[in-house]
Amino acid sequence: MADNTEIVRRRTFAIIAHPDAGKTSLTEKLLLFGGQIQVAGAVKSNKIKKTATSDWMEIEKQRGISVTTSVMEFDYQGYKINILDTPGHQDFAEDTYRTLTAVDSVIIVVDGAKGVETQTRKLMEVCRMRNTPVIIFVNKMDREGKDPFDLLDELEEELMIQVRPLSWPIEQGPRFKGVYNIYEQKLDLYQPSKQVVTEKMEVDIHTEELDNQIGKPLADKLRGDLELIEGVYPAFDVDSYLAGECAPVFFGSALNNFGVQELLNCFVQIAPSPRPVQAEEREVKPEEPKFTGFIFKITANIDPNHRSCVAFCKVCSGKFVRNAPYLHVRHGKMMRFSSPTQFMAQRKTTIDEAYAGDIIGLPDNGTFKIGDTLTEGEQLHFRGLPSFSPEMFKYIENADPMKQKQLAKGIDQLMDEGVAQLFVNQFNGRKIIGTVGQLQFEVIQYRLLNEYNASCRWEPVSLYKACWIESDDADELEAFKKRKYQYMAKDREGRDVFLADSGYVLQMAQMDFKHIRFHFTSEF
Repeated sequence: MADNTEIVRRRTFAIIAHPDAGKTSLTEKLLLFGGQIQVAGAVKSNKIKKTATSDWMEIEKQRGISVTTSVMEFDYQGYKINILDTPGHQDFAEDTYRTLTAVDSVIIVVDGAKGVETQTRKLMEVCRMRNTPVIIFVNKMDREGKDPFDLLDELEEELMIQVRPLSWPIEQGPRFKGVYNIYEQKLDLYQPSKQVVTEKMEVDIHTEELDNQIGKPLADKLRGDLELIEGVYPAFDVDSYLAGECAPVFFGSALNNFGVQELLNCFVQIAPSPRPVQAEEREVKPEEPKFTGFIFKITANIDPNHRSCVAFCKVCSGKFVRNAPYLHVRHGKMMRFSSPTQFMAQRKTTIDEAYAGDIIGLPDNGTFKIGDTLTEGEQLHFRGLPSFSPEMFKYIENADPMKQKQLAKGIDQLMDEGVAQLFVNQFNGRKIIGTVGQLQFEVIQYRLLNEYNASCRWEPVSLYKACWIESDDADELEAFKKRKYQYMAKDREGRDVFLADSGYVLQMAQMDFKHIRFHFTSEF
């Protein structure tokens, strides 16, 4: 058996939310408590010169948004915590969906003033499909927002999950006094501090000391609220949280360090350690002695000096050892890794071993694709990594003939990340990039220029959908390709893709060619 004590102390989770709800600020504060950083950075601030640790790409610092999932790990109270800070913007949603396949639990950040927003609902659906345990953090209590009870109703209704508050705010906006920690039954009064941790005070709620600290009117209101909570919400049950049926709710302000430590202390105690992962062949349990893992994300250029790509591997079972031979299932060949790394966003350290639940970075020179499996020899395939059908298309043209090589390499590495797809039109040989959102084109153009020194320009192309086609009837397939010659393309694997220019054309093609199967994602 693998070393169970190591597995039990692992906590691997993702922080997800709508853009601007405060994910990255929360991540910064968790790193601050974990002792990984001495001063918390900020996403947007003129006074705080340090940018957020997890937003390390140049474009993230400039725009104040996350465009890629960052992986960070730290130790806290004897637990080993792996955080994945995900992008909230819907144009990068499939990076977030993939990340959700590699975590055991999730913290959802909700803006106290805006409540539940579209992206939060979509991400919650993914968590529900996988029964992932969820904790909700209601952020920005230091600003005027909705009434906490109304917010709880909205969370239950919109996210379709039972909620149970484990901390409770005393007032909000400029009158915000702190939070009462229901889980530990202590009152925490805070001084707002954006960058350092402040001391907290413990006050018994049933004594006059509470009146002295926050004044009698607020003290009476707090006692009334807590009675109401105990009456309305069932007592907190860890098992229903682990089954994904009930979500504990915490209130606070990530920017001002209110309520974050309560969240972290409760999280490490109740969150699940690594859970079994379903492969196509069988269920893989974390305590199995043999190593297995899968690649869920590839990032180009983490270190601009080396132009290297890193493949992120989630360890599903056993123990990963540096320099040991492992089977790359898709290629069918053994590989050794001399410098596996663990991450603190962009800073990385080489490690000698990793256990189930850990996320390790493996140097990648084009050998990995998203969804690849590594084992000690067993033929396993981990599936269910969502891939997507592009909805926006543009021709990509080289704007500088002297930089043809750089552009080709840049496109190649950025496509490996799986956030955009490349098609080559068979009719005119032009390259077409397909993405889910407009922002992706800007990010690709920016990164090509800044990371590969290659400039590109976009030209419009009017397309409706990319369909991968296959058929058992070779003659019909050939006839289809001849008739649709102008709209046929190849993807990077050399597979046939039909680029339909309208919904009507696609519908007619499906009616005319009965034996051709049209797939809307590249995994089939």
